[in-house]
Amino acid sequence: MVFNRFRIAITWRVILLALTVLLLFVLLETERYRFSAIIIGLLVILEIVLLIRYVEQTNRKLTQFFQSIRHADFSSSFSDPGLGKSFEDLSREFNQVIEAFRKYRTEKEESFNYLQTVIQHVSIGILVFRRDGQVDVFNQAIKKMLKIKKLRNIHDLSEAKEDLPQTLMNLKAGDSTLIKVFSESELLQLSIIATEFRMRGEDYILVSIQDISTELDEKEIESWQKMIRVLTHEIMNSMTPIITLVTTITRLYRNKETGELKQPSEIQTPMIEKTLKGLDLIESRGQGLIHFVQNYRDVTRLPKPDFKILNVRDMFQGIKLMFDEQLIQNGVKLNIDCHPSLFLNADGKLLEQVIINLVKNAIEAFEDAPDPTITMSAQSNNNQIIMEIADNGKGIPPDMLENIFVPFFTTKEKGSGIGLSLSRQIIRLHGGTMNVQSEPFSRTVFTIKI
Repeated sequence: MVFNRFRIAITWRVILLALTVLLLFVLLETERYRFSAIIIGLLVILEIVLLIRYVEQTNRKLTQFFQSIRHADFSSSFSDPGLGKSFEDLSREFNQVIEAFRKYRTEKEESFNYLQTVIQHVSIGILVFRRDGQVDVFNQAIKKMLKIKKLRNIHDLSEAKEDLPQTLMNLKAGDSTLIKVFSESELLQLSIIATEFRMRGEDYILVSIQDISTELDEKEIESWQKMIRVLTHEIMNSMTPIITLVTTITRLYRNKETGELKQPSEIQTPMIEKTLKGLDLIESRGQGLIHFVQNYRDVTRLPKPDFKILNVRDMFQGIKLMFDEQLIQNGVKLNIDCHPSLFLNADGKLLEQVIINLVKNAIEAFEDAPDPTITMSAQSNNNQIIMEIADNGKGIPPDMLENIFVPFFTTKEKGSGIGLSLSRQIIRLHGGTMNVQSEPFSRTVFTIKI
């Protein structure tokens, strides 16, 4: 019986409509019932409209259902009580489909949130962008690494490095590159790997960006130490010519046949002259080798830091006092910019050695500077102490900037080339970093972060 409710309702509506139409024709036959016929005619029209709407409710329900799917609105619910089993089955199927889509969207959102959570916790920078430069996905690691505030378009990366966006746009699937970026006076060595994929008919580029400065620094130190061991071995081997020279001089004073020492009467002026020249060469060569080997030993045998709490401003003032006379003689001003209550856990002697070396280099860098000035500054930022030694001297040529921390590389005629190398290793022993930026004859800044 329930199954036939819809059919019964249709049947009664059709019968009622037929009776109403019949009544309309009867009234039209009688002249005096013209007004009543008009009312019945309107009633016929109303019944036809209601019948059509009643029959088309299935189409409206289908339209509502497809609109819910198209607009991802899964809050709709379908119910047709009293219309029969077929309509109840249809409504139930609609509701089940809506529920299936709702579950699918929930699972999709959960998967997306899971992926986002994983991406955000990865220390490597992740960036996904389209070919037009629009950024779809990125994590906080990349913003923190490059110190950028917004990242809606790939061109926003120009804030970190001017040509970085173009470098990334030119990447293809499987490409990898290594670039250098200065971020807040810190040199970053970025390893970039790219891959491509297609989604929703569009091409996307996924880029991973990792700062490998620490790994490179460790490899650099390891390479230097290997180089030093090899060179030390070679230097010691160079003692052979000295020994040969000593042997030659000794033979001048011994009899070739007996090997006994010659008598004083046999020693002539040319022999003495040759001896003196040889001794001079031995002394010169020996002193040079001793100095050279000692420099190598200094690079490889740094003491372990003795960490103590020290006042940074007091350290700066003590260093300034050491250089007072030299500063006056050279007409150089040395300024200190540091809060009196700034403290640092470090080895005071080793850290002073670094600062002294930087100040000494800065004094030597002034050539015809109109207002030679050195500034020692320090501040605290995100649990780091950042110290800067800046000067307005002749600076460091761009082609030499990358090599100044390499052992025995020097731009000075009489320099040993180990001062900056030792300084950087001392800072590394403190768990910090040391970098340099230089604009010749404008500003050179050595930045230390501990």
